[in-house]
Amino acid sequence: MRKKKLFLNTFFSWIYQVLAIVSSLILPRIYLAFYGSEMNGLVQSITQFLSIISFMQLGMGAVVQASLYKPLVNGENKEISKIIASANKFFKKIGLILIVYSIVLIFVYPQFTNNVFQYQDVMFLILAISLNLFAQYYFGLVDILLLVADQKGYIDYCGSIISLIVNTVVCITLIYAGYSIVNVKIISSVILLIKPIFNRIYVNKHYSINRNIKYEGEPIKQKWNGIAQHISAVVLDNTDTIVLTMFSTLSNVSIYGIYHMVIFGVKTLLSSISNGIEAMLGEIWARNNKQELLDCFSWVEWVVHNFVILIFGCTGTLIVPFVLIYTKGITDANYCQYEFAILIVLAHALHSIRLPYHMMIKASGQFKETQSNYFVSAGINLLVSIVTVKYMGLVGVAIGTLVAMVYQTLWVAIYNYKKLVVRKMKELLKLTLVDCLCIFLSVLIVIKLPIFSDTFIKWLLSAGIVFAIWFFIIFTINYIFYKNKVKFLINKMKARIKK
Repeated sequence: MRKKKLFLNTFFSWIYQVLAIVSSLILPRIYLAFYGSEMNGLVQSITQFLSIISFMQLGMGAVVQASLYKPLVNGENKEISKIIASANKFFKKIGLILIVYSIVLIFVYPQFTNNVFQYQDVMFLILAISLNLFAQYYFGLVDILLLVADQKGYIDYCGSIISLIVNTVVCITLIYAGYSIVNVKIISSVILLIKPIFNRIYVNKHYSINRNIKYEGEPIKQKWNGIAQHISAVVLDNTDTIVLTMFSTLSNVSIYGIYHMVIFGVKTLLSSISNGIEAMLGEIWARNNKQELLDCFSWVEWVVHNFVILIFGCTGTLIVPFVLIYTKGITDANYCQYEFAILIVLAHALHSIRLPYHMMIKASGQFKETQSNYFVSAGINLLVSIVTVKYMGLVGVAIGTLVAMVYQTLWVAIYNYKKLVVRKMKELLKLTLVDCLCIFLSVLIVIKLPIFSDTFIKWLLSAGIVFAIWFFIIFTINYIFYKNKVKFLINKMKARIKK
């Protein structure tokens, strides 16, 4: 049953992520063509300013999910209801805070746009984008956390897939019909309400949850100890755009948004793996099966490392030529940014490599024990970005993110090896050296290849060659150093093919 749930979570997660990437490639390009780089930058900026409200979650999402593992394993419906009721109260308060924050933003935010846009357009954009966030916090997020903790994240992805397809088709239709960006965003926000409604119907039908249950004491353990992780995530996701908005230009925000769009799509494909695996690790941890946990973690760590090197290696090689094709004909900003591209890809590759260690920390519920690392990395990101953006612009904010990710990834990896899965440090050192060897040899070869950026078809052909080179190098090096793991995967694939 566990394997079936893992398959469903991974399968539907990947379908959603692929569709999300396609949508995120289509819509911003149309925004650029119809509304220009500054309007695209405005939308990106407002979205990030509103996303900062997730700061007020204070890490509750991860803590709620971790708190649900044990009662779900033991079938304790009363305890589950208490956790859901407590979480509901908290997130409804966040929804109300969002309303106040949006009102404040309506008066304050236009001061940063240098009167480029009409006040009412900025106001309605803020209201439209905040509508979906309000629905999420007021009654949608707790249902998602319950489904994911119960290894039924695929239910949420089904609703996401439906709302995403409908939203993309409707937005494209409205834009080509001549509607303003404000009207498009308002209608889009209404459509995106499909998902929380879908989840609520499913949860009410399949779970015996008393959302109004009375309880004494706090049913959510370590309620405030997820703060550090959450601050770090919010800073990473929002700092760059906010710093650029305040200390640079909206054109730079637009450039950053296009590169981040590509990288975020790659990251979500990788992180979608965690939605099923984290819940599985949480279940194993709750059962206190140490050997099974060690075996499972060892495989997850190895697979994630190699996926990250493969996918981000190709991304670093191909991202600038892709962006140049994507923004062809857009002349109001310089989208050819090689130094920035390399640094931001490296930063997010490190952020993705720490995925198995971050999952293990959340699955074990050790938020208090690890919070100092997340506070420090958030501070590094913010401080370095603010200092360097004045002199280096886009490159400056990328450096801030990279330095923070180097620190955080090393810290969580070492903590896992010493405190959670308890492995010898030489295993981590070996894996890191193999990663570096794969990168060095692959870059040595692909750097000499001409990557076409005049047509998408030629770029795809180049991408195929680049992928083959990175895959061959990674496969060969791992066959030398991790022969048993590679042979096991090959035999598994052969068995599947025979079936």
